[in-house]
Amino acid sequence: MCGIAGIVRFDGKPADDLLLRTMTERLTHRGPDEEGVWFSGPVGLGHRRLSIIDIASSSQPMASPDDRLHLCFNGEILNYRRLRDGLSYPFRTDGDTETLLAAHVVHGPGATELLDGQFAYALHDSATGELTLVRDRLGILPLYYHMDANRIVFASEIKALLPALESGPEIDTASLDSYLGQRSVPAPFTLFAGVRKLPPGHRLRVVEGRARLERYWSIPDGTRTEVTGPQAVAEVEAALRRAVEAATVADVPVGAYLSGGVDSSLIVALVNELRGGSGVDTFAAGFADQRYDELPFARRVSDLIGTRHHEVVLSPADFTDLWPRLTWHRDAPISEASDFAVFRLAELARRHVTVVLSGEGSDELFGGYPKYRVAPKLARMARLPAPLRVPVVEAVQRRLPPAAARARIALRTLSGATEEDRNLTWFAPFTGAERAELVGRWPTHPRARASRDGDLVRRMLAADCASWLPDNLLERGDRMSMAASLELRPPFLDHRLVELAFSLPSDVKVRRGITKWVVKEVARRRLPAEIVDRPKVGFRVPMDAWFRGGLEAMAWDLLTARDSLASTLLDRAAVQRLLHRHRSGVANEEARIWPLLSLEVWHRTFFLGEGVPEGQVA
Repeated sequence: MCGIAGIVRFDGKPADDLLLRTMTERLTHRGPDEEGVWFSGPVGLGHRRLSIIDIASSSQPMASPDDRLHLCFNGEILNYRRLRDGLSYPFRTDGDTETLLAAHVVHGPGATELLDGQFAYALHDSATGELTLVRDRLGILPLYYHMDANRIVFASEIKALLPALESGPEIDTASLDSYLGQRSVPAPFTLFAGVRKLPPGHRLRVVEGRARLERYWSIPDGTRTEVTGPQAVAEVEAALRRAVEAATVADVPVGAYLSGGVDSSLIVALVNELRGGSGVDTFAAGFADQRYDELPFARRVSDLIGTRHHEVVLSPADFTDLWPRLTWHRDAPISEASDFAVFRLAELARRHVTVVLSGEGSDELFGGYPKYRVAPKLARMARLPAPLRVPVVEAVQRRLPPAAARARIALRTLSGATEEDRNLTWFAPFTGAERAELVGRWPTHPRARASRDGDLVRRMLAADCASWLPDNLLERGDRMSMAASLELRPPFLDHRLVELAFSLPSDVKVRRGITKWVVKEVARRRLPAEIVDRPKVGFRVPMDAWFRGGLEAMAWDLLTARDSLASTLLDRAAVQRLLHRHRSGVANEEARIWPLLSLEVWHRTFFLGEGVPEGQVA
């Protein structure tokens, strides 16, 4: 992967050389191998390269032979060899960058639909003056922009755009409700006022100050009804095998994350098969708290497959030491405590490989979370009128012990007035009522229209793929891996596999109470039952204990300070009540303390300049 940045002015003035170089420099971690800039009057493009394919060539920005098109590209076109065989073009390199450029020369905007892989790129046409920004179908790679009457600036990360904001960074208060409700801000918005996120599967076309946002891909409607279990298993196995094979295309070493869960273990098993059993480097993270430590399972899979296995163990000290630094890399509050583990994993992996595969996306495609199993039952309870339903739910919640976290989450969803509200509440730190108590009556951004296609499970999966996956998990994966200059590839998000997944009926995803049934049946052919059938743990961090121990003082100091964001924008008394409930043990409030504390660290990093990495400016 790489980092891209650019400026296009609409008033005819030349692009600012110093500004573009400053923007590009802020992306050095994304591309430590090479820097390139190109200027032509009002246009400037910048690039930082992490060399993965065609290492000796393929410098960017890259121009077409007639100097009409200039490309700035972040990502990998995994089908570039096959694609270039069908293009009549005077190739000068052997890489995927020039293949992408050639595809646009030959096919125009329709070239995007020909691509397999993960990508975010900018293409400038000097003949028409048009700038086109494109983001891959699932949103694996990021692209941000800021546009005013005089220019558009864009970059792979928000921090690279901040020097271009004439009034400096400001908080988009309308996005606070989204953050507190979803732990992230859905595209096209961000927590920075005026900074927009290009949605997955979209292109933005800009000419003479006029912008047009176009969708070029979406999850297909319709589900096949006559699909047997064995047929679904065979189709998923073949598609996943093709996706893993494509994801290993590189001219540098490729490894894989291995948590010991079914998804990462299956990816590792397939990589090993495709390599003829020659082995693969695998990487796992663990914690001192035995409740959440999955290292023994990762070791079991490693021993079974014969990988070269590497591990890292995290402690509370990792969090206090890394929080500001990783917040700077994230460009946003650290949405999940597991972000720290993902970064430590990336650091570890980068010592051995340049590309790593992960199992990201499987849960959102094939129904891996427990919520997909219980939601249909809860939907029947949700038919009760709210005046009857909500008081009962609240009374039951108050009687649940602190350890009953999953039951509490399930009951909380019943507070939602609509199906969409209930779907969002599954991952919500704060319900709508709790957000109103904290934030008051701030304005909010309108929500994107939820999918109405298919049954409840399919609609939930589509909703998660629209926001939870790209705006939280994939954004986290990109930033934490790029912070270590490591490329992350999720084979489950090959768009052909995604399209197959949404064509399958829900009963091969959640079957007889078994979540992700079809994936587990594929895995069963390669892995023991103790791995395939063990309960889903997830990448959990023991924050409940740490917020009563090593991180308790930090939480109280930052969130109750008179100049804190929690005290100036939120209801300070409500925040203190939250901290008291957790300290006393009456309730486990880690899921709500975390996003508030992360928001505070984000504000101090980007608005007060505290904890910014050496040599960088917020």
